[in-house]
Amino acid sequence: MSTTTPASVTTPATTQRVAIVTGGSRGIGRAVVDRLVADGHAVAIAFAGNQAAADSAVEAVRAAGGRAIAVRADVADENAVSALFDLVEQTFGGVDVVVHAAGRMDLAPLAQLDLDVLDQLHRTNVRGTFVVDQQAVRRLRSGGALVNFSSSVIGLAFPGYAAYAASKGAVEAMTLVLAREVRGRDITVNAVAPGPTATELFLEGKDEETLARLAAQPPLERLGTAEDIAGVVAFLAGPAGRWVNGQVLRANGGII
Repeated sequence: MSTTTPASVTTPATTQRVAIVTGGSRGIGRAVVDRLVADGHAVAIAFAGNQAAADSAVEAVRAAGGRAIAVRADVADENAVSALFDLVEQTFGGVDVVVHAAGRMDLAPLAQLDLDVLDQLHRTNVRGTFVVDQQAVRRLRSGGALVNFSSSVIGLAFPGYAAYAASKGAVEAMTLVLAREVRGRDITVNAVAPGPTATELFLEGKDEETLARLAAQPPLERLGTAEDIAGVVAFLAGPAGRWVNGQVLRANGGII
């Protein structure tokens, strides 16, 4: 595990809320990091392999006057995830918010998907969520929030998405059960299920006709933005969202 730790975050601060964002170096995860920092959180950015993107995210947080570290961790590796939480507790004094945005998407018709790819997809999306959530509920302080990521594709049922949608169905099941398992601890557990969102990864390989068709589907007649989704996460992580628990919020502009 490699880390990037600015000198300004070496002294724990127990009064500031602290968030861990997996998949926080790019896309929706990066927007969540920026929003949580703007809302006053210190943030640990967990990433899988792109050190440069993680370093860039940390630098942006520091430039905005915030506090952040970047930690490389495979979300499906229980030892790496435990070490991630250990480092965050040592650096910032505790954990108040966990946003599990890391995930993998492999698309193919069910009849054609390689089963090795299916296993890898489920290792990241299903086992990874279980591992991160397990550490989260063991470590979150009272008043904490756990936010998982599902997908509106579960309802949209796009051809080619069977394996991915199945993995996100598992995420929703875990979220709803876990919200009830932490009864009495003042911890909320929810999931956000974005619709088509104009991230770099989503836009890659799609022609203008395809993007126009996707943008026309919701009544709001546009694609979502990473900032749209980050706003929903910030609501669930903040004081205004404390009475929302055990829910899946479909942030998709009304597409379903």
